[in-house]
Amino acid sequence: MSSVDPSSPQHAPTVAHERHPLRFHIAHAHLASPFGDAWFALKAEAFARFFGTPTFLITQTVIVAVWVLINVTGVVKFDAYPFILLNLAFSLQSAYAAPLILLAQTRQADRDKAAAEADARHREALAAAAEKRELQMAEQTAQLSALMRQNTALTEITRQLSERIEVLTREMHQKLVETKDR
Repeated sequence: MSSVDPSSPQHAPTVAHERHPLRFHIAHAHLASPFGDAWFALKAEAFARFFGTPTFLITQTVIVAVWVLINVTGVVKFDAYPFILLNLAFSLQSAYAAPLILLAQTRQADRDKAAAEADARHREALAAAAEKRELQMAEQTAQLSALMRQNTALTEITRQLSERIEVLTREMHQKLVETKDR
């Protein structure tokens, strides 16, 4: 993951940026490279990551086995039995490996913490949006209930007026019939 400056113009919020699934993590993108972006930092991180690979373990085992075989069989005697030079090599390797691995773990913990904080903010934003939607739904439900009551009242008034018109129409018809009969 490359280093990203969220304040740079190329990373200004856009509609697509606002919908990006990792948009809450962009502010912490500078933590992506545990040792920074310098040449040495990138090589140090690669070196620290390499220590935990099967390739490293197999290679180191083969080198140690060849070292011991060469010195024990007497093909070459540059490091006799207590293998002091081999111990020195292991000590040197440990002296560099331990700090690099600790640095990588510390920075990974920082990235994990930043990601957890971004996730927590995201969950909070989702909760706030859900609460807002619930309030809007409650308001809309209340409005719909009021409209239904108004509709029911208007329907009742319409029914009453229709009945009154029917009564008046019958009365007028009755009067017209009576006037015609006279």
